[in-house]
Amino acid sequence: MLPSDNHVHTRWSWDTAETTTMEATCRHAVDRGVPAVAFTEHVDFTEWGDGDAGAAGLTVGTRRRVAPLDIEGYLADVERCREMFPDLRILSGIEAGEPHWFSSSVAAVLAAGRFDRVLGSLHGIPVAGRLEGITRQLFAEHDPHDLVQRYFTDMVALIEQSDVFTVLAHCDYPRRYWPADRVGAYTETDFEEHYRTVFRTLAGTERALEINTKSPLASVDLVRWWWQEGGAAVSFGSDAHQPTHVGNRFETAVDIVEAAGFRPGRDRFDFWRR
Repeated sequence: MLPSDNHVHTRWSWDTAETTTMEATCRHAVDRGVPAVAFTEHVDFTEWGDGDAGAAGLTVGTRRRVAPLDIEGYLADVERCREMFPDLRILSGIEAGEPHWFSSSVAAVLAAGRFDRVLGSLHGIPVAGRLEGITRQLFAEHDPHDLVQRYFTDMVALIEQSDVFTVLAHCDYPRRYWPADRVGAYTETDFEEHYRTVFRTLAGTERALEINTKSPLASVDLVRWWWQEGGAAVSFGSDAHQPTHVGNRFETAVDIVEAAGFRPGRDRFDFWRR
């Protein structure tokens, strides 16, 4: 039996096509045999709000497509789909981008509705006084190893400075943009101590680590580092931006997580645990 998919996007996210409806995604989840989905729509910001921690020393880099989440419309769609698919557990949620930098802005979103699942994510890092999105262009302009090290350093800060999320999403997001043609393949062992520092910090907060199947899949060794550093729970997330991608590559992810020592939780909707 497949685990729940705790990281799914629909048209309510600013980077997802209008054709990716919540209804179509739910229908595919049922067909795929996924017991639950969490619609964790993007919450990102283009400027600092009053009280945001990052306002003191950073400017926000260009984020042309980013738009606010329509909270009222989104939550109404969740309720409609809950009625349409009574056998599928549907969780509301957000993927909060850089919640340690946009602390007050994220808090305002969370206060405006009820959200069952909150992911913490890092899509941008400080570079030369600007919060820059992690892109192929950024890798072309800077040393790749230095950028990834900066990423891990800021991820530790995210964990230490924000308590709004329960799952840390795609812990090595930059590997999606790693310029292998220029510097060779991305190698997890090159950054082992950075991974372990992130995992040790996260484990101390008793939150879950996401196995993101949109990113290049984590190795058994990487998930085992999480176990060795005290990690207690693993969450599966497809990071789907299309209905047909729900639960994508979950069979392989389950094999990896089991080989690292984690097992299904208290019920089919729970995180996997040590």
